[in-house]
Amino acid sequence: MGQASGTGLNGGRFLLATAVLGAGVAISQFGTNGMEQAMICFAAGIVAIVIMADLSSPAKHNPQAAAPIREPEVKPISQHRDFTSFIDGLADPVLVLTGTNVRRANSAARKLLGEYCVGEDIRLVIRHPAAADLLAEGTLANEGPIQLVGIGSRDQRWEMLVRDMPGGERILHLWDRSGVYAVERMRTDFVANASHELRTPLASIKGFIETLEDKEAGDDPEIRARFLNVMFREANRMQKLIDDLISLSRIEAEKFRVPDTPVDLPDLMREVQSVLRQSQPERGADIVVDIGPDLPPMRGDRAQLSQLLHNLVSNSMKYGQAGTPVTMRLRASRNGALLRLSVSDCGEGIAPEHLPRLTERFYRVDSSRSRAIGGTGLGLSIVKHIVERHRGRLEIDSEVQKGTTITITLPADPRGAQGDASAPADEPALPA
Repeated sequence: MGQASGTGLNGGRFLLATAVLGAGVAISQFGTNGMEQAMICFAAGIVAIVIMADLSSPAKHNPQAAAPIREPEVKPISQHRDFTSFIDGLADPVLVLTGTNVRRANSAARKLLGEYCVGEDIRLVIRHPAAADLLAEGTLANEGPIQLVGIGSRDQRWEMLVRDMPGGERILHLWDRSGVYAVERMRTDFVANASHELRTPLASIKGFIETLEDKEAGDDPEIRARFLNVMFREANRMQKLIDDLISLSRIEAEKFRVPDTPVDLPDLMREVQSVLRQSQPERGADIVVDIGPDLPPMRGDRAQLSQLLHNLVSNSMKYGQAGTPVTMRLRASRNGALLRLSVSDCGEGIAPEHLPRLTERFYRVDSSRSRAIGGTGLGLSIVKHIVERHRGRLEIDSEVQKGTTITITLPADPRGAQGDASAPADEPALPA
């Protein structure tokens, strides 16, 4: 509408200028001489030019065009309408800084650094020398991330990244890298422990061989028999360690393939009991099998479940007190969806601080005692990976001077379970 009215106004002015010029030419005809006629035409032309100049002026008819062009105002990022809800939806700690003061902090940052971190100096909130240098006012923030240790807890590791934003603010982002460092530490520890476990028996074997090469020692039947016996024991220890490493690697390679073969778990428990009674008659006589009624069928890898039972029962026989029972117990949940397998002993028990790390590779509560009785430090790690492959759950309960119970919860075969589907479940569903 405004454009149409402006166009009409411009057209009217053009006609007015033309009319003035024409009138001037007509009036000039009444002049007495050529000079008067020329002056009248010149005056009319001047008026027409003024009218046309007024027409072409954008400032006259379009005030917005005459106004100077201004840069759009840049608002700080924290003032955007959805900014608070956006950063609160992030799992990582995020803070908005103005200079060195904390202007905004999402819920993850407040949980990590304290509810009252907003309004504080960031160098007092994150007390770390590397962070203080980067967060100093006037420092260019757009650099690579820096590593921080000890924020939140002593073992937590973080990467901190700071970026300058329009409006004079800075965004501080923290990534929790504790899991990555834990995996790297486990890998390093694994290589170091595996090398140590192999180097120790190899050094013993090499030393005994060198001794037997000596004519005086090698010709003594008693010394030779004793040394050969130690060498044979150390060689068996290395072989068992290598077998466990290969087994662990194979289980890890198959962990995403859920086993789907029917397994008679009660029969497998009796088989393990029979084998261990024959191989270790003194301690094997203490093995007790307790199988409950109405057990649902299950599917799994029979060889791996047999290895699981051998590892658990062997550990209980080694660390339990002689002459006390080692009990394998199998029960079904009330709705028949789960099977609970437990192995318990009456031994010295395990202190609470050791329980979270028992399934780590080569972790031992008592290293010297474990090596003396032939342990590789991989038994419970293998058990954990077998349970994970069967989509089960592993729990370890122990009380010092009373004993240890390891419980494994396994899903029953849903295609053959006899439980009432309408009955209330007494256990949560296991992860797929």
